[in-house]
Amino acid sequence: MAAEITDRVREIAEARGLPESEVLERALERGLEDLWEDLVLAQYLDGELDRGETIERVGRTKVERAEREREVVEEDVDWGLNA
Repeated sequence: MAAEITDRVREIAEARGLPESEVLERALERGLEDLWEDLVLAQYLDGELDRGETIERVGRTKVERAEREREVVEEDVDWGLNA
């Protein structure tokens, strides 16, 4: 796995004309952003954050998408329990 990551970093760096360290920095930032958004949305869906604060942190679009996804899952569970 480590060799695969190294190969991917090298390939991206060469294709973009960037140093490998910058590719790694960008990957870390992107990954942390995704993890942060996941945490904030989980806290919202668990009732630990209110909707307004969640929107401020991750944006209305992401909050609305998480709400729709939760509704779909709940509908599927209800259907499965009543089928």
